[in-house]
Amino acid sequence: MSKNSIRKRIKITKTGKILRRCAHQGHNQAKQSSKIKRRRKKSIFLSTHTKHIKRIIS
Repeated sequence: MSKNSIRKRIKITKTGKILRRCAHQGHNQAKQSSKIKRRRKKSIFLSTHTKHIKRIIS
């Protein structure tokens, strides 16, 4: 992955945490229950590989 593609997929907060979108949010949402759809709307805190990702971006 290039730097730009990583920047598009993650967000770094003011405190330095890395957030990413939930997986499996494709075009086929009709099959999934409402509970799963609501749960996947939120961003996820990415705790692993933070040092590696920050080094790639900067």
